[in-house]
Formats: sequence, structure tokens, C-alpha cells
Amino acid sequence: MHRARWPAVSGLVLGTVLLSRSAQTTFAFDKAVHTGIVTLLCAGVATLGLSKWLGEGDGAQSHKGQRYEAVPLNDVGEPHASRQPSPVRNEVEYPSSLRKQQIYIVLLSLLLSLRVELMREVLRNVQCSSLNWEPWVPVAIAAWDYWTVQRKKRCPDFDDEGASVYETLEQSVVRAPFSLLAMVSLSCAGGMLALASTSSPKSTFICAAGLPYRWMVPLLQHLGTVVDVLVIFCIAKLLTQQDSRGPRSPSSKIASVGYALLLSAATLLIIGIVYFIVQDSDRDWILTIPHTFFWSVLKLECYVCFTALCAFLLILDVGVMTTTLLTAFTALTTITTTAAWQNAHPFPPAPFGLAYLGVCLAILGFMSYFHLETISDGRNSRPGRVLFQRVPSLFYLGMLVLFFLWSGMWVSYKRDVSFHPIDMLIYEAEEQHQAYVNATARSIDLSGAVSEYQNRYSRLPPPGFDHWYMFARQRNSTVIDGFDSIDYDLLPFWALAPAEIRQRTWELISNPWNDAAGISVRNGKVSVMPNVVPTHMWMLEGLVEMIGEFSRWLPDMDLAFNINDEPRVALPYKEISTLRSIGSESTIQLSVEPEDRNFSTDRAGQWRPVPEEPNPETPLQELSWAPTFHRYGSIGCHPDSPARSQRRWDVGSLCLSCIYSHSLGAFISDWSKASDVCQQPDLADIHGFYMSPAAFKGSRELYPIFSQSKAKGFNDILYPSAWNYIDKATYSPSDENPDKAFKEKENKLFWRGATSEGVSSGRGQWRGMTRQRFNHLATDINGTTAAQPIMIPTGSGNKLEYINLPISTLQKLLPTDVHIVDAIARCAAEDCPIQHHEFSPLAPPIDFQSHWQYKYLLDLDGAGFSGRFLPFLHSRSVVFKSALFREWWDDRLTPWVHFVPLDLRGHGFWATLAYFTGINSTIDGIGKVEIPAKTRQGERIAEQGREWAGKVLRKEDMEIYFFRLLLEWGRLTDDKRDSLGFEGA
Repeated sequence: MHRARWPAVSGLVLGTVLLSRSAQTTFAFDKAVHTGIVTLLCAGVATLGLSKWLGEGDGAQSHKGQRYEAVPLNDVGEPHASRQPSPVRNEVEYPSSLRKQQIYIVLLSLLLSLRVELMREVLRNVQCSSLNWEPWVPVAIAAWDYWTVQRKKRCPDFDDEGASVYETLEQSVVRAPFSLLAMVSLSCAGGMLALASTSSPKSTFICAAGLPYRWMVPLLQHLGTVVDVLVIFCIAKLLTQQDSRGPRSPSSKIASVGYALLLSAATLLIIGIVYFIVQDSDRDWILTIPHTFFWSVLKLECYVCFTALCAFLLILDVGVMTTTLLTAFTALTTITTTAAWQNAHPFPPAPFGLAYLGVCLAILGFMSYFHLETISDGRNSRPGRVLFQRVPSLFYLGMLVLFFLWSGMWVSYKRDVSFHPIDMLIYEAEEQHQAYVNATARSIDLSGAVSEYQNRYSRLPPPGFDHWYMFARQRNSTVIDGFDSIDYDLLPFWALAPAEIRQRTWELISNPWNDAAGISVRNGKVSVMPNVVPTHMWMLEGLVEMIGEFSRWLPDMDLAFNINDEPRVALPYKEISTLRSIGSESTIQLSVEPEDRNFSTDRAGQWRPVPEEPNPETPLQELSWAPTFHRYGSIGCHPDSPARSQRRWDVGSLCLSCIYSHSLGAFISDWSKASDVCQQPDLADIHGFYMSPAAFKGSRELYPIFSQSKAKGFNDILYPSAWNYIDKATYSPSDENPDKAFKEKENKLFWRGATSEGVSSGRGQWRGMTRQRFNHLATDINGTTAAQPIMIPTGSGNKLEYINLPISTLQKLLPTDVHIVDAIARCAAEDCPIQHHEFSPLAPPIDFQSHWQYKYLLDLDGAGFSGRFLPFLHSRSVVFKSALFREWWDDRLTPWVHFVPLDLRGHGFWATLAYFTGINSTIDGIGKVEIPAKTRQGERIAEQGREWAGKVLRKEDMEIYFFRLLLEWGRLTDDKRDSLGFEGA
């Protein structure tokens, strides 16, 4: 086995690094039992294959008369007794028998099965987990070694009179029976300290107080650690025991572990089959194997099998204690170093000094362990049982590199900043907004608008552009040139033939099941098609009213409107990229013939009439009450993007890599990137639309459906919502509910709303939904939300730093009034009473106009866009907005100028509020804290938002946007669209 030592060591280190890096983002944990069965099966087969390979080597040696002879072991894998010369077989008392071997095989298989189930239970409620005890496993092994071996050893006295003080001290330590245990404990304690100091902050995913998981999950974690120790013990026994019939070869020892792995896989499989037969409600979930899960499991199996085989070989060669310590040290340093390297920012606040101390202790303990093993002579007299006969310089060099790497990170780490990030964000946002204003209103006449259109989109405007221009000017439109969102939405449709677009429109509106209502324009008149669901007639009547303002200039067309809140159309990355590429290459000559300056005259006959009997065919797939992120939400991303290649299964930890691209500290710096799902795989578990939408009927083909809002990655066509146009929620202050000046309002952040974001169908989806999370974050009624960061002055007073404070403290310092109203909505089974318990007391409904009495208004998504945002923006209050969905006006508003953006994760909620309201109080453990309120900045944002909304978000602006959108759509659906255009006056 000695020849395989260094390949095994290298393989174990490499495999542990790969597992530590990939386990955090694997899809394999989505189905823990599936993964457990496949892992145990593959590992068992690989182990038996290794035993066969070793057996061939044993056979060759036996043939040459050099049969391997095992040495009796006295412990679980770290024997230190001297080998007696040429022992006679009947003089050796072998500690194991075939019966013991079978017992260990059965026990190991049961323990592995139990471990898989414990892991499944922890993963189901990982948001309630605590710091893991796994790093203490080597200490348990070392303690067993001390109790069974080391304390019984009697080493001769050291009587070298010429020895130096250092040599005498060194020998004293070496001869102490607890020395190895002490070094292992030092290394593991340091690793635990570093791990605790560099771990990600807790997320806002709810660990419900009304459920037992707050105490159960940590208990299961610790029980899992105990099971891990027992598993390692059994493996060590199988790999080191002797047989009563004679010495066992390495191949037979390895094979016994392989049989245990296969037996465990079979046990889990049998249990799974029984569950499948008994529990019919989960059969589809059990049999559905997504391709992302398959490839993740395959990748994980390669890593696990490779690492396990290396570990088995190393246990055979140098014992279990050295192997577990090497594995634990490699995993801890990989995890902590990666975290420290990626998160070397003031946010999140972390005790980096403690992490550095922990790593130093881990390195010291790790080096001391091997140093003691190397120089010990009384207990390690068998040369083959220690990893190093003489610690190589390369080992010390590696430890030195690790030490200096951490020293560099510690020296360069800064906890404080010289300015508040929001001050910079406001300054940059104002410049950005001014640039937008300059770019969207360059045209001063029709000729200039045509030229600007050609410069932006490399084609002529559609026919009727002159009517649109006069329409916009008569309504005093501030925005004349900036309609890039229309071009973006319509671009892929240039890859479809007009006839195909018309056919797909008919397929949507001819079947009422599709929840796509049809509106028809004929001879300048607008009408609703007859097969519309009555519950949404208000919406269609609002659209008819809006389109009716300009319908006389529109060509004949049929339009399919999404009557659900959720978006509908998402195309895979390759397909949408191809369509956009084709669309961008489509050109219209910059001069047209006279006959091509108007739409075709025979358009009415080109649209198929809606049949009296519903069309039974549908191009849509229903996923209501089901997860949509991986099947729709992220498919438009590049295959290598985090959203497609990573699964953030640890919903209890804040995904720091997900926020860095759009954040400055705890605050949003890029509103557009904040909506980019491709860089945020954790969105799958923090929004109701992705977790369990109330009504989702989607297509992965390009169907022309108009929606009020959409998440990034969807290809619906945005239009101004009838909800805002017909004032379903309106800004109408009165004497009873006046909208006072900002300084006269109540200094409080306010929100009332229902649990309407998604459906919690009995599987606990509500714990990740935005509305519930923000409510829990603001109130923390049951004391289960983790401490949250705010920025306070440092001791010197001229800089700022982040600190974490309990919610109970923040509630006393910062005024909020955030509550769910009425009864819990959109829930089923046990999720209804659990939510009621978690959020009680629920607040009664209020008059919408009473919002205006508060300085700060919180706006959150519902099942789709928030219908309150525009009324909020027209008020004299500051709007705090957190949103996944984007609307037609998205590029018209600038965060930090017109409203205050909040990340969907909510981690910057309290810090943002503290910036505006200020703090002047004494905080336990910190002392007196004075943060001046930024009332002037808040008032400025409120007034700028109100003023700008009065210029670009009026009903007239909705009409102008919709008019231009439908002119473009009219050209897209015209058979001679490639030559159609408005050339100018």
C-alpha cells in the first residue's frame, strides 16, 4: 500500500477541494434520497472495482511467494504498537471474526441509510440550521485513539543529558499520551472559529416559530455528526480488522466496505419503493428527473467516488485519524479561504480578525500533528503507519503560502468606509437621470423625430408615425425619442413571418382556457371579443377606453392580452438569441415607395375569426402552484450563467455572490442588474412567482401576448396597465386624508397588504415569499429573524461601519408599521394556520388614502406588478420599492432619484431606513449612537418622484406609449412590413 500513498494523499486533497467547492451550488440536494441511493450505489461499485484491482496485485505477489501479511491492529486505525517479529498464527489473537465483519457491514449500511435521511430532513428546513459540528469529527476519532491506545502506552524516560532545552521539551510533548489529541483539537477548533467568522449572514427566509424546526434541525445536524463518527469508525474497523482464519488482504478489506455501501443503497431503494407505492401524491415528483439534477448528480458521484477511494487507501496505509484530519483541514481551509477571498468588503460585517486567528490556529495544529508523528519513536515504531517519515519542505511551503495569503487578506481588509454608500448612489443617479432626459427629448419637430428614430433603430418609423407625433405633442409628452423598451420587446418577432404571428395570436384567443383575452381593431373601432372571461371584463373595458383614444389611426388587428398577473412566454437561451439576431438583421430601406407609406388595405381578412366553439388545442403548459424558475424563469440565460449552472439550496444563508453585481454594500446600485435573474440563482426560492404562482400558463415558444408586467427573461410584450389607467388604485387625498408636506408627515415606514404573491399549498412555500419575508423582517413578532446590518459612525466619528443589531433593538430605534391585513390568503392545508400564528395579530383593512400620512411607503410585488406604485409616486411620500417585475415605465424612472430601491432579499432594509430617519440613542454594547436624519434627501426624492411622475407617468403618457407600441405591432403583422415605413413630411 505504501506505493499508493502519495497518489491517495493528492487525490484526497483534490477531491475534498472539489467537493467543498461544488457542494454549495449543486442541484443534487433537490432530491436527497435519490442522490443518496445513486451515490452509495456508485461508491459501492467503485469500491468493489478497487478491491478487484488490489486483489490482482495480491495474487501476483502470492504467486511470487511474497504473500501480503496483515498486522494485527489495536484500535480504529491508528495503531502504534511495535510489530512482533514473525508471529506464529496460533499465537495471535485476532480481534475480529467473520461474524464481527458481517455485523460491521450491516451496521455501516444502516448508519449510512440513517445519514441520508437525516440529511434530507435538514435540507428540507435548512433555514433553521445552525453552525455545523462536522469539523469536530477528527477530534472524536483522536479522542477514541487516546482512550483505547495512547493512555495505555508506557514510553521509556528520556535521559539524554546532552539534549537542549528545546529537545527536552519536544520529547516531553511527544511522550505525552494526549499530544496528538491536543494538536487535532487545536486544528479543528481553529477551523471552527474561521468557519463561524466567514460564514454568510443569515438570509430573510423564514424559520417559523410555530413549527418545531427551530430546535429540531440543529438537533438533527448534531445527530448527523454523531452518525458520521460512527460511520468512520465502522469503515476503519472493516479496513483494519483481522480474520480468525488468517490475515486479510487489502482487497478483501476494501471489498467489505463496498458490500456495506451496496447494502445501504439497496436498503434506501426498498424504502423508497414502499413509499412510492403508499404515497401516491409524490409519485410524479419521484419519477421526474430534471436534466440539471441528472448532470449534477453525475458530477457529484465522480467527486465522491474518487475522494472515497483515496480515503480508503489512505486509511489502510496511515490510519483513520490522519486521514480524517487531512480531510477536515482541507475542507475547512477551502471553504473559509474562498469565502474570505470573495467577501473582502465592509459588507457583510464579519470578524475577520477572528477568522485569521482561527486559520492560524488550524495551521499550527495541523503542522504540529505531523511534526509530532514524525519525531515520535515510542508509539509510532511502524514506519509504514505515519504519513511522513520526515516532514517535507513542500509541506511547510504550502502552509506558509496559506498563512501569507490570509495575512495579506487580513491586512487589506477594511471594516469602515469614508462615506455613506447612499450619498454616492444619489449623486450618481441624478447624473444618470439627467443623461436620460437629454437623450429622450432631442427632437424638436417631426423631421427630427424621424431622424432620431432612424439613428436609434436603423429603420424608418412605421406608417402613422406623424399622427403619433402630433398625438404626443398635443399631450405635452416629455418623452419623444426614448422608447427602447418597445423595440426590445418586439425585436424577436421580426424573425417570425406576419402570417405566423397572426396564427399564433388566433391560437391564444380562440381557447378561453389560455386566459388570453382578445381585442379587435376594425376600421378604427375597438371591441372586445365575445369569449372573454367575465371576471376580467373591467380590464378589457379599460383597454378599449385607452386604445379608443387613438384607434382611428391604427390598422386592423387582433390582440391577445394576458388576463393573469403573471407573465407567460419564456424562450430558451439559444432560441431567443437566434430570434433576436435575426430580428436585428432585418432592415427596412430608408426610403419607401408611395404605396408603401400606408398599411395594407386587406388586413381584416387576414385575421382568423374566433370560433363560436372554443378551440380545444393550446400551446401553453400549466404550472400553477408549481415551481417555475428552472422551467421558465432562467431558461433564457446562458447555460453557463449561475442561474442555469448553480442551485442555491442553502436558503438560510444570504447569497453574497448573487448581490455583488448590482450592489454597493447593502444597497442597490444598479436597478437593471438587480432584475437580471441570470446572475441570481437564489431567486428561485425568494419570490412567490418562482416558487408557486397562483396562475401560470406559459409557453416556451414565441407567442404574441401582451402583459402588464414581466420578470427579466420573459418575452411578453409590455403595455400600460388598465389597472392604473382606470384608477383602480388612485391618489386622491382629501380633507380627511390629506397629503401633507413631507416634514409634517409621521416619521414611519408603512405597509399593508395581503399574502397574494403566490400560493402556499401546504409545502411551506410562504416562508420564502417576498411579502411574508419583509413582514417578518420588519416585525419579527416571534424573535426568529437574524440580526440585521445598519451603518453607524466608528469610534473616531469620521467614518462609518456596518454592525449587526437584533430586530428588537432596531424596532426601538427605527419606526415601522408593516402588517398583513385581514385573513391569510392563497394558502392550503397546514400553511394557513401556521401563517396566521406566525403573523398574528393581523391588521384590519384600511382606507387606501390613509397612506399619505406617512413619510415612507413600502411597495412590494403581488402576484404580478404592484398596482399601488404609481399612486404612491404621485404623493409627497418617499417610496421604498422592492420588485421582481418590470413594467412599461421601467426605463423612465431612476432609483435614488424618484424612489428608494430595496433588494428582494431585504438585507438592506433596516440600513436604508436608518439612513433617512437617523438614530439618536444608546445601544446596548455599543453606547451612544448619533446618526443625523437625512430628511432633506428624503424630501428631495419624494418631490422629484412626484414631479417626474406628473410629467411621464400620466394617463396621457400611457396612451402615447400604447399608441406607438400598436403602430409598431401593426407594421410587424403586415405582409409587406419589410418595405413599410414613414419617410417624413
